[in-house]
Amino acid sequence: MNNTRTRVLVAVIAIPGILALAWVGGYAWALFVAAVLVASVLEFSGLARVKGASPQTGLMIVTGLLLLLVFLHERLSRDIPALVGGGIPWPLQWQAFIWVLLLFLPVLLLMELFRGRPAPLLNAATTVLGTLYLGLFLGTTVGIREIFTVREFHVGPIFGTADLTADQLAQLDAWGGFTVIALLVTIWMCDTAAYFGGRAMGRHKLFPRVSPNKTWEGALWGAAAALGTMAAARVLVLDYLSLSEALVIGGIVGVLGQLGDLVESLLKRDAGVKDSSQLLPGHGGVLDRFDSLLFVSPAAFLYLDFVVFA
Repeated sequence: MNNTRTRVLVAVIAIPGILALAWVGGYAWALFVAAVLVASVLEFSGLARVKGASPQTGLMIVTGLLLLLVFLHERLSRDIPALVGGGIPWPLQWQAFIWVLLLFLPVLLLMELFRGRPAPLLNAATTVLGTLYLGLFLGTTVGIREIFTVREFHVGPIFGTADLTADQLAQLDAWGGFTVIALLVTIWMCDTAAYFGGRAMGRHKLFPRVSPNKTWEGALWGAAAALGTMAAARVLVLDYLSLSEALVIGGIVGVLGQLGDLVESLLKRDAGVKDSSQLLPGHGGVLDRFDSLLFVSPAAFLYLDFVVFA
């Protein structure tokens, strides 16, 4: 009972703040995601060390933050020249992404050469996995929010013109905030429905090797809740989506969100720990709370970027 009260108290405090930052967007949301990234990398490194690896935690954090900045590319390319004056060379977004990776890999290998730790192959592999799994995947969470604020070539399918009024710009930004909020709420509803549905009706084990308590019945309840939540969000606040598009995003959450949870459970089970850390009382670690988002966000970003706004 005390643990339940603690979980509820932490959620009551944290959830409104997270949703408010998603609504504000911009650098505020990016800073929050950066904080999640740093905490997740530290927890991931702890899991890796239990298995005998010695990942380059600092390099993972730096590279992960640079990947996050890639998803802020257009905002930064607008704000930094305006702040320091024009005339500075500025790469395209895909060029910035390639630069980060081309610098990351040789630096990683050279640092492994000189640090003299045992199992350099394991160390390097763990560092690459953590950087992409956390830095790249979490970066897309910023990318989703940025689609609605600075990418003017996306507004054609919505408004039919590139010359937006102040009201249209405000509407576009509101859709961005509501989209991220809807994704988060849908993930939480999916998790909640899967938990209670599994407890009430669970009979058939979903993946006992990784998570013995999860059932197919719970997973189906979670998927249904995700579809229903996104359909409701489409009616209430996401009218730029068609119903079929909203259901696709709900399906992404209902399937990939639960797979993301299983993947993190696999890593914890391999390390022999129940939670990634004890940072959040009653909730475990940051990685425990955002494991579903890690898989949902890249798929949702690609779907919005290349299908909805194609």
